[in-house]
Amino acid sequence: MGRPSMRGRIVEAALEQFHTLGYNAAGVKVITDAAGVPKGSFYNHFDSKETLAVEALRQYGDGLLDALHGDADPVARLRAHFEGLRDDCVGHDYRRGCLLGNFGAEIGDHSDVIRESVRQGFAHWSAALAATIEEAQQAGAVRADLDAATVAGFLLDAWEGTLIRARADRSSQPFDTFFATVFGPLLAAPDGSTRPDREQVLRPPDLIQR
Repeated sequence: MGRPSMRGRIVEAALEQFHTLGYNAAGVKVITDAAGVPKGSFYNHFDSKETLAVEALRQYGDGLLDALHGDADPVARLRAHFEGLRDDCVGHDYRRGCLLGNFGAEIGDHSDVIRESVRQGFAHWSAALAATIEEAQQAGAVRADLDAATVAGFLLDAWEGTLIRARADRSSQPFDTFFATVFGPLLAAPDGSTRPDREQVLRPPDLIQR
């Protein structure tokens, strides 16, 4: 595979810098230095940092969905999807969350363009999750009485909150609770049986009793 174009290098660097530093701290020079290109070349490809952020968010959103595709069991794909996101957060010492959530919190109130890009990213993500849940329902692996779109939206909301808690606590416990709840009672098989996660993380007994 050939070397990425200058535009591609700028976008790759922006993804990394935005994710690590945030939108405001990742200035154009920081991004172009990381990309190894002259700062002046930035404006040959993007008319503003805001425009670059929209492209970075689009590429980030597309990359999120990779694990949801394939021939594996749909519930397994859902688990692999969230496990990959968890592993990325833990691998960065709980210092990096979801770029969509980060931008929504940091800049969404100050830029309608970025807020709309974040909204579209979440909508695209939610639709992909809903489609995978519907596959699982059609395969008889998940209860058919659940509304797939509603569950998908809940999963996104729960996941974004889980990331905030994990980063604040510098702990994997919020992830353990997420996986035990989602792949336990929430996405239970039609016969009522649940699926303990791969790491055999169980919900605390006091939570089960509530």
